[in-house]
Amino acid sequence: MVKRKAVGGTPAVQALERAGVPHTLHPYDHDPRARSFGAEAADVLGVDPARVFKTLVAQADEALVVGIVPVSRWLDLKALARAVGARRAAMAEPSAAQLATGYVLGGISPLGQKRGLPTVLDESALAHDTILVSAGRRGLDVELTPSDLVSLTSATTAAITQSTR
Repeated sequence: MVKRKAVGGTPAVQALERAGVPHTLHPYDHDPRARSFGAEAADVLGVDPARVFKTLVAQADEALVVGIVPVSRWLDLKALARAVGARRAAMAEPSAAQLATGYVLGGISPLGQKRGLPTVLDESALAHDTILVSAGRRGLDVELTPSDLVSLTSATTAAITQSTR
């Protein structure tokens, strides 16, 4: 993996640079009509959707939490709640997610967020040498090792996906 310098990059890229974490940026032309930003990234970049992860913000009891799951699967809110020791979880209001993370929907990165939210990475990430997550804006993903992502976000890993809704 090539480590690239991003002068004036997103907070996510700046966090990677400050930490000295090897990563590769993958910019692409985002189509504003895309229904799923993660699936769009996998398709445009030619990457297996099992390696491209989306960052979702949920409300678990009274706290916001982050679930990071492959774009090819759905977040299991009950499993996420269990993983963070909550009774229940629901998707956060978009405005709350944007305010807490500092990112716009479709560009929420698990890295460089305004507030450090409790984070759970789906354990399927550990089966890959590298994964891709949003680098903090639509049309920009970053590739890094799952262990570096866990370290930088203080994430736990757990089975938090389901194949269908």
